[in-house]
Amino acid sequence: MEIKGEIYRVAGPVVTIQGIKPKMYDVVKVGHEGLMGEVIRIEGDKATVQVYEDTSGIKPGEPVENTGTSLSVELGPGLLESIYDGIQRPLKVLQEQMGDFIQRGVSANGLDRDKKWDFKPVVNIGDKVKGGEVIGLVQETENIEHKIMVPPKVSGTVSEIKSGKFTVDETVCVLADGTELQMMQKWPVRAPRPVSKKLLPKTPLITGQRILDGLFPVAKGGTAAIPGPFGSGKTVTQQQLAKWSDTDIVVYIGCGERGNEMADVLNEFPELQDPKTGRPLMERTVLIANTSNMPVAAREASVYTGITIAEYYRDMGYDVSLMADSSSRWAEAMREISSRLEEMPGEEGYPAYLSARLSEFYERAGYVKSLAGVEGSITVIGAVSPPGGDFSEPVTQNTLRIVKVFWALDAKLAQRRHFPSINWLTSYSLYNNSLSGWFSENVAPDWNDLRDNAIDLLQRESELQEIVQLVGSDALPEDQQLILEICRMIREYFLQQNAYHPVDTYCSFDKQYKLLKAIFKYSDMATTALTSGVPMTDILSLQSKDELAKVKFEENFGKALDEVLIKMDSEFAKLGGN
Repeated sequence: MEIKGEIYRVAGPVVTIQGIKPKMYDVVKVGHEGLMGEVIRIEGDKATVQVYEDTSGIKPGEPVENTGTSLSVELGPGLLESIYDGIQRPLKVLQEQMGDFIQRGVSANGLDRDKKWDFKPVVNIGDKVKGGEVIGLVQETENIEHKIMVPPKVSGTVSEIKSGKFTVDETVCVLADGTELQMMQKWPVRAPRPVSKKLLPKTPLITGQRILDGLFPVAKGGTAAIPGPFGSGKTVTQQQLAKWSDTDIVVYIGCGERGNEMADVLNEFPELQDPKTGRPLMERTVLIANTSNMPVAAREASVYTGITIAEYYRDMGYDVSLMADSSSRWAEAMREISSRLEEMPGEEGYPAYLSARLSEFYERAGYVKSLAGVEGSITVIGAVSPPGGDFSEPVTQNTLRIVKVFWALDAKLAQRRHFPSINWLTSYSLYNNSLSGWFSENVAPDWNDLRDNAIDLLQRESELQEIVQLVGSDALPEDQQLILEICRMIREYFLQQNAYHPVDTYCSFDKQYKLLKAIFKYSDMATTALTSGVPMTDILSLQSKDELAKVKFEENFGKALDEVLIKMDSEFAKLGGN
């Protein structure tokens, strides 16, 4: 028999209820329309609920029903290619039910209950299985094989196993103790899925973006933050990462972003082609859309929904990249809920537990060995939108304490049309040392030296620019003028990258190495020529130097670069400096 309580008080999305005794984080249905909410505080005989839908028109005295379960997501075949809201309601299903505008009080299953999947067992009767082990396979999309796993806290001996086409809620396996296993399992979003061991990240996430791969790499299983003001390119950078990073699964969370931006994502992603397979990128993508005009409490839940889905695919042994755009909007949702709860505010009104919540989220990233012994990873890349581009505000500062890679977007670079507008002086990566062995072995033995030299030169350029602003570049010694020119080449030829150019949008490590090597070849030859007495104006007027800027746009990059390098050798030989 269900015990129902009633609404005692309403303060926006925060509702106080009485008459029932729920547990923390229980999901309750609020009001006559059964709006979905979650218990976030219990005081005596009253409980506080954050409601994931609009509470307009709700009044004290309306009924409340406790479901007795915490906020959970449905995990199984059918997640890929789906577009969900913050609490895993499929937007396409909601659109069919209510049109283009989401109404409240409507529920929908996260996974399609009617679609049948072809289940192929990989265990036999009598086999002993434990949590995380694979009992069967389903071809979810053309290139992704979905592994049906035993839920983490279940183990036993297989007494019955089926083969054929089933829906996600039909039993496909029975254990000796009578436990029935379906292709679908549920998991509470606020609880991390267990693993047997966390491992040290050892391979880079290859993104195809030169400034990220070349100067500030992130490891698979690592954490990165992209803070930047409005219009500096956060969303484009994250979309480039979603499209080109060498992961198996992409989870993209649009958390509190503007509706038109999210609409662009929802329209563009289904059209994007996966560069690895030639198939639609959506076949390995899960989108979670929670725009700024959607209920604020669901925004707070959306990041947990996304990371739980990512953990599920990680447990199968896949590499997952999770894009959270943006964690600032998530923090703002926490601030609003906290103020409704009348909690003591921290810095700039954010709750005192802001740092703890950010840590809980980012710590769920990692390169791990699953319960079944397979290795998988989640790389979390969170965008931060500090008001006015102020990196000293609490969300950015607390994020920087947690993540190991900082890609600082700069509005001034964006205004100068330098994209990606990542500031090479303020950005950093703490993975460089741990990944140096991989770069030496898989890119080139001298790759790490080239990268370090490039960063050193760019820092020297910053120091020289202060002098240039005072006395002009012509007053500098010729060797320092040459440094400024080499740095300009590094910035414009290497760091600048056109996300919308069919060739330049992605740059392999081989191409990155050869391009940087060519710039330093010019640097070495120019330095030698300068010390041999060749005038600076002659060195700067070489055609090969200007042609080097164009090779990154050539489809046949190798041939174009070889021609430029041959011409460079010839031109320096004519100068007489080499």
